[in-house]
Amino acid sequence: MLRQTALAAVAGLGLALAGTAITTAQTPTPPAGTLRPVESFQSIAQREARSAAIFTEMGKVLQHPRCVNCHPATERPRQTDAQRPHQPLVVRGKDGHGAPGMACSTCHGKENFDPARVPGDGHWALAPASMAWEGKTLGQICEQLKDPNRNGSRDMAALIKHVAEDSLVGWAWRPGPGRQPAPGTQDQFGALLKAWGETGAVCPR
Repeated sequence: MLRQTALAAVAGLGLALAGTAITTAQTPTPPAGTLRPVESFQSIAQREARSAAIFTEMGKVLQHPRCVNCHPATERPRQTDAQRPHQPLVVRGKDGHGAPGMACSTCHGKENFDPARVPGDGHWALAPASMAWEGKTLGQICEQLKDPNRNGSRDMAALIKHVAEDSLVGWAWRPGPGRQPAPGTQDQFGALLKAWGETGAVCPR
């Protein structure tokens, strides 16, 4: 009797584990290079936790080479997916458009020049030094992003407009051949930032 009870328990455990494996296998995993939609965070009941989770998702873009290369920790931009120091050697300059005699516009035009693999945009430039976030944690970037003393005096509405409509920000999703685009789309990223603001703009720890 005891042996039959033990065998039944083992069989039941096996079925339970098999069911768990099937459930796990059937749970969709977002493909690489995508962003979760805002709606997918509604299951997080606690508002502050939901806000922090949304910003963590935004981190896929903020910490991607397409963004970090133009928000470097030094005066020298980085380039390529490997984030190598810019060649030739150039620096930020007074206004982020390069030093005299070596302005960004010397090489970078109003759009990508794919034959030479030279990226471009109508106002190609480095982010202000106050918005350098290479090497920082996501929480530090978050605090920096919402600080008007560092973000160009932008309130939340201006931040949303900047990330959702600015063409240079949008370049991250259309970088041209040989460069991995940022995850998702500019519209999706803008929607996430808006939802983050609406839930209190809480920074992840």
